[in-house]
Amino acid sequence: MATTPTRKGASKTADIPADVLVALNKGTMQSATLVEGLAIDFASLLSHAYPALEGQAHELIDKKQGITKRMVTVGQLLFDANGLSSLDELQQHESDTVRGWGAYVIGAAPTLTLKKRLSLISQFADDSHFGVREWAWLALRPYLVENPTDAIALLTPWVKKRSPYLRRFAVEAIRPRGVWCSHIALLKTSPELAMPLLEPLKNDPERYVQDSVANWLNDASKTQPQWVIDTCQRFTLKSDTAATAYITKRAQRSL
Repeated sequence: MATTPTRKGASKTADIPADVLVALNKGTMQSATLVEGLAIDFASLLSHAYPALEGQAHELIDKKQGITKRMVTVGQLLFDANGLSSLDELQQHESDTVRGWGAYVIGAAPTLTLKKRLSLISQFADDSHFGVREWAWLALRPYLVENPTDAIALLTPWVKKRSPYLRRFAVEAIRPRGVWCSHIALLKTSPELAMPLLEPLKNDPERYVQDSVANWLNDASKTQPQWVIDTCQRFTLKSDTAATAYITKRAQRSL
């Protein structure tokens, strides 16, 4: 699989070089920034990745829709065409957006258990590209919102994974508020239910994980501020390290 791009990407759509946009739409180059990912023509990319779906791509993908809705649309198209049989092919594709579609194929499968969905999504959650890792948790977010307590139980072993990407997924996927996604009402009122995930990561060495833990607690501070204050104090007493200090300071930034 291709690794995260090292080139400096465009920060404005107008600044994306024409040859880069062509390559992105053909699936022969990864996006280097969120702006580049948002600029991709999904119908063009799907037609290049799966020529047999070209007609449906141009008919069903609405450019006016938000990107998450377009991801859902393509995930459903690919699932209807190939079921789960194309997951390995999608996961190995050079385009980060196509790999992200793989995550949404898992989301489109109607009868999978949450345990099976998480097992399948792990390869996308551990992707080298930042964008694919975001699509991985967003693709499963509706199922996690429906079953937050089951999700916490299933994700608890993930906080001990060697990969920081998987440790981060375990927390990011069930943030009480999150970004571009539905909120989890139960965790907004009862954030303590997520302690099996948060507690083991209070001293995680990776900034990527630290930020996610801090953002989770910051989400919780909007509805349960005293609980966040008490939790941060307890973390600090148990773990007097730079990592914990960073997490607790960032967690309380909105208070």
